[in-house]
Amino acid sequence: MTAPAQAHADTPEPSLLTKQLADWLRERLPERHGLAVSEPRPAERGMSTDTRHFTLTWEDDGEPRSERLVLRRPPTEPLLPDYDLARQFRIMRALEDTPLPVPRTRWLESDASVIGTPFYVMDEISHCVTASDFPTYHVFGTYFEATPEGRETMWRRCVETIADVHALDWRQLGLSFLERPEYGDDPLEQQVNYLDHCLRWALAQESEGPQPVLERAVAWLKEHRYTPEHITLCWGDSRMSNILYSPAGYEVRGVLDWEIAFLGDHESDLAWMLFLEWMNTVAGGIAPADGTPSREETVRHYEEITDLPVRHLRYNEVLAALLLAIPLLGITRRMRAEGQLPAEADPVLHCCLRITELIGSESV
Repeated sequence: MTAPAQAHADTPEPSLLTKQLADWLRERLPERHGLAVSEPRPAERGMSTDTRHFTLTWEDDGEPRSERLVLRRPPTEPLLPDYDLARQFRIMRALEDTPLPVPRTRWLESDASVIGTPFYVMDEISHCVTASDFPTYHVFGTYFEATPEGRETMWRRCVETIADVHALDWRQLGLSFLERPEYGDDPLEQQVNYLDHCLRWALAQESEGPQPVLERAVAWLKEHRYTPEHITLCWGDSRMSNILYSPAGYEVRGVLDWEIAFLGDHESDLAWMLFLEWMNTVAGGIAPADGTPSREETVRHYEEITDLPVRHLRYNEVLAALLLAIPLLGITRRMRAEGQLPAEADPVLHCCLRITELIGSESV
């Protein structure tokens, strides 16, 4: 889940962080002589997990060696009440031997005393491009600069990546730990009740006022809950900016950000992608860039390559809008307090507008 990058309050000053990380890695890689670490540099994007890139260098039989790695650690403030770095690590490790090009995980450190928080290290996937989040990909960055044919390729390959996620056997991969039996009997009930819990948690934070539209969305989701025909691993944050593409041909080289992955209806990932497209176009009064497939074409492409029906898109888009709105409550509050967001800008309002479009304005 991505938002504008921010400084991490618990980050040691750069030289200390570099030393701490180098000492920790020397213990894990004693065979690498002369091991050194470059200063970990913050990624240009991301708030849900603090992400930093660094280079590891050493000597092997007198020959210089190096590799690029990525350090990931929790945000200053959790966006959801059960933020779990180890859970992300377990998901990515389970996916490493699948057709999905997920970055290889290396180490998980749960001892916060090493650098101030728990963290994990994974391989960097270099020399790739991705779509912009801020500003929207329709007016800036790789997607905007591509030809109409290139945009269609990036879009379709995102849909195909979603289909690849849904084709995985989550039981065989050992992902049953993603079930949430404390929230209900089946995955959809669990997801709705979990978001109800998350909303109540978010509203209990300091300075959060009532959110009648979001509360109505929860009630509507409970009232209209259905029994999914297919339960799959859901990526959770399914969008082009979480894919690393090759610069030429836009092949998928990396599938990122598994913070909010869950077990649920396969339609939820498609709905998330389409809801974010609405946020990136209609909500801001921006026309889709030429070559962008329509909503109908996107659904048809997904159905053709998966053989799975899409029958509950409206329901799952309400679910998506609620899922995004909850962490945005805290992000918006924090950015306003730090003067990073104009008073008139209200991303939560856009989520509420979409929910109202989908379910109406009357109480359930």
